[in-house]
Amino acid sequence: QVQLAEFGGGLAQAGGSLRVSCAASPASGRIYSSHFMGWFRQAPGKEREFVAGIRWGTGKTYYSDAVKGRFTISRYSADNTLHLKMNSLKPEDTAVYSCALHRGGYDTTARTYDFWGQGTQITVSS
Repeated sequence: QVQLAEFGGGLAQAGGSLRVSCAASPASGRIYSSHFMGWFRQAPGKEREFVAGIRWGTGKTYYSDAVKGRFTISRYSADNTLHLKMNSLKPEDTAVYSCALHRGGYDTTARTYDFWGQGTQITVSS
């Protein structure tokens, strides 16, 4: 069992920057190196989509084409936190952002993930 909680949602103007974070609280006290953590987002009336992910052990990162070059995912293993730095924000980035953990490897399909945070609102105005 892993509890996830997002922090840092907010409002920015187009071209601005925001950061969201996720605190993981595994019952075991650790996140295994084989685990994969990702950020997903869902806009009103839209399907939930993969944004970025990271292999916990190696730190290898993955990004959707929509955010590549603008967003940066990172993690601090020491305190089990996950972070997403969002630069050059666009109105289409507006969505609820959720962090998620997959006990397996890299996957962009939301339904395969095992644990989810409650989500945090990111709004980008034009």
